[in-house]
Amino acid sequence: MKPKIQDVAKTAGVSPTTVSRVLNDRGYISKETKEKVYQAMKEINYIPNDLARSLYNKRTHLIGVIVPSASNPFYGDLVTHIERCCNDKGYKVLLCNSVHEAEKEKKYWEMLLRNQVDGVIVVTYNRGLIDLKQHLPAVAIDHYLSKQIQVVSSDNFQGGKLATEELIAQGCKHIAHINGAATIETPANDRRFAYQQVMINNGLTPIIYEVHDNQLEVIQQLFAEHPEVDGIFASDDILAIKSWQYAIKQGYRIPEDLKIIGYDGTELIRSIYPELATIIQPIAQIAEKSVELLDRQINEQEYAIAPAILPVSLCKGSVLD
Repeated sequence: MKPKIQDVAKTAGVSPTTVSRVLNDRGYISKETKEKVYQAMKEINYIPNDLARSLYNKRTHLIGVIVPSASNPFYGDLVTHIERCCNDKGYKVLLCNSVHEAEKEKKYWEMLLRNQVDGVIVVTYNRGLIDLKQHLPAVAIDHYLSKQIQVVSSDNFQGGKLATEELIAQGCKHIAHINGAATIETPANDRRFAYQQVMINNGLTPIIYEVHDNQLEVIQQLFAEHPEVDGIFASDDILAIKSWQYAIKQGYRIPEDLKIIGYDGTELIRSIYPELATIIQPIAQIAEKSVELLDRQINEQEYAIAPAILPVSLCKGSVLD
């Protein structure tokens, strides 16, 4: 039978009310009394009920994080930093991996509401996910969910500009851009806008391919329709690597015939593919800013609902450097 708070009180020689005050850090309790209670808990192997304590304090100290794919290096890196930042502020993380399914996103959102999380960090598209009638502190990373929800992202426009200008500086004339569907409203679309602007300003014709489901199919189509391509700016590092691998199979020499730049720059990708040039997102800073803004909402501190845009940098990799 599990020990109860009354058992702790009896072992410590104090009242159940005193034990409750120690567990919830309410009112003045002497150091000696606290030590008695903690020692009694240890002796009888009493484990506090976090749910009961959260009801008492009206806070669960739980943060929900919804991502589309925990296996993606960017999201995996991001979640690691979010968890660290939450831990520093006394929060635990409930990770929800939606695997790009809208129905799973809705169910996770409902689950987080039922578990009375203090707030949510969302890294996904708003496909009916957010019910604004249910007020819950929330921050979105690189996605627009509603006008009432804070967005944190890297400087996508600057990233697209840096990548395209670098390919032109490397002598590329036929530069293609591979990105996600333009119909989905997201700050990442600024990468495409920057690419188009730089290409046009330099008298070059934009070549744009959108990925909806099958990445390899789009890459194959690009090379079939534009065999003259000598530069590729991919909207993420996985796309860049797949383009690189396919190009080599088709007989292209990297970087003599074709130069490629990706986007994200996670530590994992840069360690296993150091040759790849990429735009580095400040992932740790994105996580820190997101947790900071969410914590401000939870504690009802003032904050401005305006995009928080963090600077990016270009890593040329060992091929372009």
